[in-house]
Amino acid sequence: MDFLDLFGLLLLVATAWLWLDSLKAREAAVAAARAACVSENLLLLDDTVAIARLRFARDGDGVLRIQRIYGFEYSDTGNDRHSGSVVMLGSRVLVINIKLRQGPALKVVH
Repeated sequence: MDFLDLFGLLLLVATAWLWLDSLKAREAAVAAARAACVSENLLLLDDTVAIARLRFARDGDGVLRIQRIYGFEYSDTGNDRHSGSVVMLGSRVLVINIKLRQGPALKVVH
């Protein structure tokens, strides 16, 4: 096995890990968005989130993790659409952004 084969194998393993880690983070983001909508009597439209941004960031301990920002849409009456977002650091939900009728809301989750 030469260097190029080893590099290809490592790249394949890293890609598989990123894909599985992203699925786990996305499931946590959907659950967080759904819970936030339920707690505010809102309807999570399409029952899903979509990746908006992916980058590296450090957590409170200084460890480099993948930060993902997911967007979602919700409705308060069923006749309109509003945008919200979930910020994840690794598999942990950091912030859920939703705008309520009485003004902007920012739910900080730790």
